Amino acid sequence: MSCARRQKKDAKSGEPPYQREKRLKHWNEKRLGLEGDEDVKFLFEGGNLVKIRSGSWQKERFFRLQEDCETLSHDSKKILKKSETYSIEDIESVRMGRQSEGLAKYTDASDEDRCFSIIFNDRKKNLDLMAASPEEAKQWVSSLEKVINNMRNLNDQQKSEHWIISCMKKADKNGDNMMSLKEVKHFLRQINVEVSDAYAEEIFKKCDESKSGTLEGSEIKLFYDTLTQRPEIDTIYGTYAKTDGQMSAADLLSFLQNEQRELVTMDYAMNLIKKYEVDPAAKEDLRLSKDGFLMYLYQEGHILNPAHKPLYQDMTQPLNHYYISSSHNTYLMEDQLKGPSSTEAYIKALLKSCRCVEVDCWDGGNGEPVVYHGHTLTSKVLFKDVIQAVKNYAFKTSNYPVILSLENHCSLEQQKRMAHYMTTILGDSLLSKPLGTSVPKIFPSPEELKGKILIKGKRLNKLDVAFNAKLATEDEDVSEEDEAAEITKENGEKPKSTKKSKIKLARELSDITIYCKSVHFSSFEHSKQNQAFYEMASFKESKALNLAETSGNGFIRHNMDKLSRIYPAGSRTDSSNYNPVTMWNVGCQIVALNFQTPCKSMYLNQGRFLPNGFCGYFLKPDFLRDPSSQFDPYKLTNGPWLKKKIFHVMVISAQQLPKLNKKEKSIVDPLVRVEICGVPADNARQETPYIDNNGFNPMWNQKFQFKVNVPDLALLQFVVEDHDTATQNDFIGQYCLPLTSVQNGYRHVPLLTRRGDLISSAKLFVHLMLMDCEQ
Repeated sequence: MSCARRQKKDAKSGEPPYQREKRLKHWNEKRLGLEGDEDVKFLFEGGNLVKIRSGSWQKERFFRLQEDCETLSHDSKKILKKSETYSIEDIESVRMGRQSEGLAKYTDASDEDRCFSIIFNDRKKNLDLMAASPEEAKQWVSSLEKVINNMRNLNDQQKSEHWIISCMKKADKNGDNMMSLKEVKHFLRQINVEVSDAYAEEIFKKCDESKSGTLEGSEIKLFYDTLTQRPEIDTIYGTYAKTDGQMSAADLLSFLQNEQRELVTMDYAMNLIKKYEVDPAAKEDLRLSKDGFLMYLYQEGHILNPAHKPLYQDMTQPLNHYYISSSHNTYLMEDQLKGPSSTEAYIKALLKSCRCVEVDCWDGGNGEPVVYHGHTLTSKVLFKDVIQAVKNYAFKTSNYPVILSLENHCSLEQQKRMAHYMTTILGDSLLSKPLGTSVPKIFPSPEELKGKILIKGKRLNKLDVAFNAKLATEDEDVSEEDEAAEITKENGEKPKSTKKSKIKLARELSDITIYCKSVHFSSFEHSKQNQAFYEMASFKESKALNLAETSGNGFIRHNMDKLSRIYPAGSRTDSSNYNPVTMWNVGCQIVALNFQTPCKSMYLNQGRFLPNGFCGYFLKPDFLRDPSSQFDPYKLTNGPWLKKKIFHVMVISAQQLPKLNKKEKSIVDPLVRVEICGVPADNARQETPYIDNNGFNPMWNQKFQFKVNVPDLALLQFVVEDHDTATQNDFIGQYCLPLTSVQNGYRHVPLLTRRGDLISSAKLFVHLMLMDCEQ
């Protein structure tokens, strides 16, 4: 760790504050790899921007990047507050132009090039800003993006160091670059560890080599090293470091082959030493020191198989052979009774690689169709604004096709307006006719549909009409088969009438519905005999669950030919979610969830689509695509799906868990739950005991064992919670991924927030081994 900003001579020399700030700036620029960068210099100097909250509240504020390179601030007019601050780590993105609802509503179109928005993680409000000129706005955006990206690209060890240094800075109340015993105690609480006063004094005295009563310079380095010591790493290293106390290339190869179960060569081991060894002498002798070994574990010891992180699957299979990341009631930011509707919800879903979004369309004023949850108090958003947001963000994260699932309740005229907006705004990205020159027999692939937006909705006729104009029909009535038109009550009562609701469908809207034509589902046999591959049904969760449990293989075979969309029951007024794994197990592709609701179901959804380049598509296992398959998740029989495994998990330790409560004395009591989610026979969970008052470096060394029958459908999830004897445990972080993408051996597990954002410094350290089960 570099301690340039804490040199003893600086404290003793009476250094002027501006000199200390200059030195701090330089140190942080260097840490981020931006030393002397003109963009960072621009941010340090700062400038005036207009902060926009409403049509009447638009006020000029002076913004600048603080010396720590991690805080953006502006002057405040509040009596008790000198400045407003925003953490760079909390920023999700910076958007150029009037691309937030606030800027679109409260600024003029002529100011497009002067506007930009800072979007934050979780639910913090956007920061909408206007610069004096287009050039200045671009400078702010590009400069902020550079700092954000460089911070995100720090390696795990640098992030850990960065976090600890930030906490040290907060503990240094008087800013003298020294730490008193009182400040050390405050710092320990900052990093989420509770120790006795006697232990705090013991550490302090050990590090205060000058006996000055404060820690400075090299003493702070010693204090840092003492705190970040990893005894579990020492043990592992000591086991394999058999060459004069260090790891030779042969020792490292033995570790990689025996512990990590990696099929690697001696050349690979030697290259790791060259890459990660920090001591030049050890590197010259092709030895790996303990520091180099730790650097290797931070960088190469990730739980996710690196071969599965980028796009690695065959993307040329028919569309229905893939799971598709899908959202329900995408327009909602909160619950479906009175929550706000927003284009921001579409943007957030699309940026998380959601590839199927829902648009509930209703007649609005002035002939403009609107989107909201009908017959409720949710707010409305213009349909054309939703389509513009889709146009702008559909392919920012993934180039693979996006499906717009339309729930159409509009009059004929407003349907025509909808079709007009989709064709004019989406342009060439809208798929308005089938691919090829003849009537298709199967779905095109995601690869063939790259950059295309597909419409799911009602269609007046078969796809044949696209190749024979004589078969065209004009506007006519179609049944309103969607979740808003359910005729069976949630409590199972029989409907008073069997007459289906009808709406008149505009030909213009019908004609742009190509591969996702909504139809009523009667039975699997009826669908097979009477419906084309592109005619798809939507299933309420309860109906889909019943079909999965009673006709699992039938559902699987249905999904080998067609698409199925599953949606949450209308009784979920709080926008909660069902378990998506049950639906994936029977091959359902469009398993729509409320993305706005953080919960276990969403953690599983993020885990399912984490590999394969996070592209929103994941190829189903062979046995869910093979027409001869007899697989049924509820009735396991012998077959290629049955690959019995024993999964050994050892939860060793955690590092730098976040504080949940900002109160000074709030320290977490962490526990870890390990869970397998897959076919019913594989579902299991186990958890560690909790550790008292230690979120900084708790250690469990707890071993678990799981039997897994169908690993191709299993997801592994780690959940870290703060134990509470009186109330429900508090969530700290989680991580989920397919079991098939897990690496064996000693691995670090990153932790994510409720909404799926990375907690930059926090991680688990585990040992994993997936082994064939003895028959």
